[in-house]
Amino acid sequence: MTELLSPAGSKEALIAAVQNGADAVYLGVDVLNARRGALNFTMEELPRAVAYCHLRGVKVYLTLNTLVTDRELHALAATARGANDAGVDAILVQDWGVADTLRRVVPDMPLHASTQMTVHTLSGVEEAARLGISRVVLARELSRDEIAELCAKSPIELEVFVHGALCMCVSGQCAMSAVIGQRSGNRGLCAQPCRLPYNGGHPLSLKDNNLADYVPELQDMGVACLKLEGRMKRPEYVAAVTGIYARLLREHRGPTDEERARLAAAFSRDGFTDGYYTGKHGPEMFGVRPANARWPEEWFAQLRADYEREELRTIPVTLSARLKAGEPIRLAVNDGDGHSADVQGPPPEAARTRSLTSEEVDARMRKTGGTVFRVEACTVELDDGLSVSAANLNALRRDALASLEAARIALPERRSGHFSSLDSLSNPTDLPKLTVSVSRLEQITDRLISIEPYMVYMSIDRLMSENLLKYFNRVRFCAVLPRFYRTSDEERLRKQLSELQLRGVAAVAIGNLGHLALARDCTLEKHGDLSLNVFNSAALRFLKEQGLDTAAVSFELRREQIRDLQKYLPCEAVIYGRLPLMITENRIVTDAEGVLTDRRGERFPVLETYGGRSEIENAKTLYLSNREDWQNIGLSYARLRFTTETPEQCADILQAHRDGTDCTPADMTRGLFYRGVE
Repeated sequence: MTELLSPAGSKEALIAAVQNGADAVYLGVDVLNARRGALNFTMEELPRAVAYCHLRGVKVYLTLNTLVTDRELHALAATARGANDAGVDAILVQDWGVADTLRRVVPDMPLHASTQMTVHTLSGVEEAARLGISRVVLARELSRDEIAELCAKSPIELEVFVHGALCMCVSGQCAMSAVIGQRSGNRGLCAQPCRLPYNGGHPLSLKDNNLADYVPELQDMGVACLKLEGRMKRPEYVAAVTGIYARLLREHRGPTDEERARLAAAFSRDGFTDGYYTGKHGPEMFGVRPANARWPEEWFAQLRADYEREELRTIPVTLSARLKAGEPIRLAVNDGDGHSADVQGPPPEAARTRSLTSEEVDARMRKTGGTVFRVEACTVELDDGLSVSAANLNALRRDALASLEAARIALPERRSGHFSSLDSLSNPTDLPKLTVSVSRLEQITDRLISIEPYMVYMSIDRLMSENLLKYFNRVRFCAVLPRFYRTSDEERLRKQLSELQLRGVAAVAIGNLGHLALARDCTLEKHGDLSLNVFNSAALRFLKEQGLDTAAVSFELRREQIRDLQKYLPCEAVIYGRLPLMITENRIVTDAEGVLTDRRGERFPVLETYGGRSEIENAKTLYLSNREDWQNIGLSYARLRFTTETPEQCADILQAHRDGTDCTPADMTRGLFYRGVE
């Protein structure tokens, strides 16, 4: 049966979701979650929230889907133990350092791969399953055919976002908010720069997703869970959208015209889009919230009054009462979910005037007001000539339902461990070796190669060019697998890796979970790339266990955080170049120069990447090499990232770094190296 998962950004939103038909809710505790701006829950409130949900048959998923620093790992472990003790049903994760820590601290807790983990192919799903993940939240850019294929072949549960806000960037790969404002989307504080104007329009603002018409289709595919976005939205919004989707799931149908209108009234950005699901990309997917848009206050007030005034979510139970002469009265109750209770009361007395009837017993048993239970059926075995007081019958019913309630909220038996400190490893003291990445074939020149960078990173499709064969015995090349691609691309990518290995390419860059499977059978060195979002030492340890040889650390880390990482793997960081801010499935509409210009005049180049996708580069160029700070923080490699530079500039800049001479760009920034992110 397909589950409906609703957002619970606050206690009131949780109640709204549960009372309007959610099968599960997802929520955050304190600050370690991807919606730090929501009200969220405290650790003290979490057990009560879980009990409230479990009593009503609703699961609770905790969002720890954020990047975590080394200093936060202890707090993470404490939060996980608290969630374990509270009976949380699963934890969502993005950071493999977090996942690895949770496996050690709460080994029996189910883990779900957040959409922030950027799992979008069959290989990625299979790798998640191999690593003990029980459910994957698929990337929102997938089409119906791709979702159907994954459902047919996946060894674990799959979850799909069906309603709510869409990110322009592939989830987990956006650094725009972090780089331009120090508010990291990967750490739950996205400032939504995609909603701002560029080039006089809003080319990054997608309409909200709405797959209500396809609910029966998704059910038939075997999607395990339909997810509603909205932890930052009002509780009444949660009630409205949850109620409609709950009916669609329950009745296996699409929405009526009235329900479509209700969804639009609840919230939309000038309408909705189903473009990713249907594969119809383009300008019709984009929109902004009209300036005169208002919340439907009258409808919302009615929704709020309903879920605050009465118990809309009742649990059907069956009762069986046995009243026999000379025996204790017995009452059994069963909820159909595997929970039951059996209680006893004092034996009935002989009737003095009028005998108790079965109808009277039945009527007493059905008085469940003030509880979440409603009696669906009641059977009564009653000997003639007996009498039982109404007080005794009421007490028996209360005891039975209290026992059933206790069974429904009983905590699962799970192991819970303690966080063990990471190894204390000495930082390498040698100067980092210089590596370069290039975005265009013409940036590879005889002069660049003659300066002898330690490694040249290049996209796998461009690396296949015959024009590069003459360089393969002169420099070490690393084939960069695409950050986002399709399951249908996987066989081609495997063949390209095999061919490049025969040509003498040295390494492959691993940028997401699916890449591990693509590269497993080749003997190339495996270098963790920037899109892995390596943020802590636990992630480095995990990647070493997966067979990686090096790892690039996140450019959202500041100098001291990189320095203090325990270098389980040789580490690399970007010290020069435009940082990648977004990768988008939709091609971005730019000006004639291929640039997005924001309201302050900052110009962001947009490059074409694998599959015709767009990658937005920062308006300013990171430059650290006239400082020595990057040389003494334990890096083994320092990368120069060439994007918009001419071939001559690429060689000049590499030579300057080799010689230690100044080549400060006119649009220089220190990035996040000294500032870090919130």
